[in-house]
Amino acid sequence: MGIINSEIKPFNATAFKGGEFVEISEADVKGKWAVFFFYPADFTFVCPTELGDVADKYEELQKLGVEVFSVSTDTHFTHKAWHDSSETIGKINYYMVGDQTGTITNNFGVMREGQGLADRATFLIDPDGIIQSVEISAEGVGRNADYLMDKVKAAQYVRKHPGEVCPAKWKEGEATLAPSLDLVGKI
Repeated sequence: MGIINSEIKPFNATAFKGGEFVEISEADVKGKWAVFFFYPADFTFVCPTELGDVADKYEELQKLGVEVFSVSTDTHFTHKAWHDSSETIGKINYYMVGDQTGTITNNFGVMREGQGLADRATFLIDPDGIIQSVEISAEGVGRNADYLMDKVKAAQYVRKHPGEVCPAKWKEGEATLAPSLDLVGKI
């Protein structure tokens, strides 16, 4: 079953954000762009490098109208403890979602069977709650927030410009393509 162009499923969870515990649901995602950034566990090795990288881009993502929800199967209490004890994690201002029941992780299909841990996965959700992009990496392969930024900008461009597509390595401001029979076999 394909997940691209599918709608996110209902969920309720507690997140740590801005020094507080907050309740969130799929309703908090609709109406804006969102990134769901799944990772295996707090207090690990690759995860803080990725979460810190996204934290460095969070202000830019906010300017693009994008909210970030990092998700692991740890509790919101564990997220707070990690936030309070790590310089890298301490700079995070986005939602750190506790998914100890695995509902959200299972909804997105990235639960490691028999382990209770999320795969390393990123989902870009449009304002209608529709999944537009997915990236899933092996345990030892960290993700790149610059690449995420490029995908966000391309998805937003395509949404605003029906009939146009962004070619490989597209950067904001560069030429796009308008698919037609005239282009077939000429690129």
